[in-house]
Amino acid sequence: MERFDFEEHSHRRFNPFTGEYVQVSPHRGKRPWQGQQEKAPEEEGLHYDSTCYLCPGNPRVGGDLNPSYETTFAFTNDFGAINEEVPDGEMSEGEFFQARSEKGICKVVCFSPRHDLTIPELALEDVEKVVHLWKKEYQELGSLSYINNVQVFENKGQIMGCSNPHPHGQIWAQQSIPTEQVKKSLRFTEYYHRKGRSMVVNYVQEELKKKDRVLFENNTFVGLVPFWAVWPFEAMIAPKVHLPSLSEMDNAQLKDLADAYRKLTILYDNLFEVSFPYSGGIHQAPTDGHKHPEWDLHIVFYPPLLRSSTVKKFMVGYEMLANPQRDLTPEKAAGLLKTLPQQHYKVKTN
Repeated sequence: MERFDFEEHSHRRFNPFTGEYVQVSPHRGKRPWQGQQEKAPEEEGLHYDSTCYLCPGNPRVGGDLNPSYETTFAFTNDFGAINEEVPDGEMSEGEFFQARSEKGICKVVCFSPRHDLTIPELALEDVEKVVHLWKKEYQELGSLSYINNVQVFENKGQIMGCSNPHPHGQIWAQQSIPTEQVKKSLRFTEYYHRKGRSMVVNYVQEELKKKDRVLFENNTFVGLVPFWAVWPFEAMIAPKVHLPSLSEMDNAQLKDLADAYRKLTILYDNLFEVSFPYSGGIHQAPTDGHKHPEWDLHIVFYPPLLRSSTVKKFMVGYEMLANPQRDLTPEKAAGLLKTLPQQHYKVKTN
């Protein structure tokens, strides 16, 4: 009788952070691909673009003028999805018609004045400036009485819907705690009450024992492919020690976070030797005025590329109607990533 093999046979994996499952179908990776192929992204190579709304000194589409900034720069989004000027309002009509107003602040974070340098191409000290700005914004926005969650994130690449090629991220701070954080909060709280420790740190320690999915580590953080990864080359940066949010991090830990963020994105770029697209963001403790010993900061990365720089994973059909599915096992993905050089491929060829 054939013996079950996780690298060959269909199976489901459980995500303890959210309570959800992913269907893993490694045998499907062998099928020929005749589906959609994306156009490989063209690299502009411009240090400064006079038509870019985010470059230093340029007018933005809303009419405001960017300062001639020389380092990381943040401003309130001219077309934020959530804003402060929202009057209170609510609908509550039985079980089926529930709605309420939502206010908050959306900010844009330009990583650098350089129009052509993404995170993996910046020097470590410049990525540190980004991380320090994240901490500042988290603390300032989170201190507002009506802000209960601060979501820091980056959409990299046109394929991820990025509306401007100048490397940048976003911060959405809002009244409500969003769905993904609510799911994790419930799971983390239940685990903390049972174990007296953070689920995130305990998980990281178990991954360090196994090594199969660990990509790298430094004094504070580990880069890994989660056991329950959904996207083909999904990854996570998580701490070895209890760190509920950016607020609790000292300068050495912030430097380690910058180092990990840069290392992972270099591996991504090196995989297909292209500016690797992803959506990535920080999940950390809410800013609702309560202590959150159950929480630990971690960064999740959801990149869509599957087989090459032009073949992406689509979430359709079964994924939309049932639960997520992946063809490449997390162990296979980690094995491919961890063997890549830790120096950016452009440095090698220049």
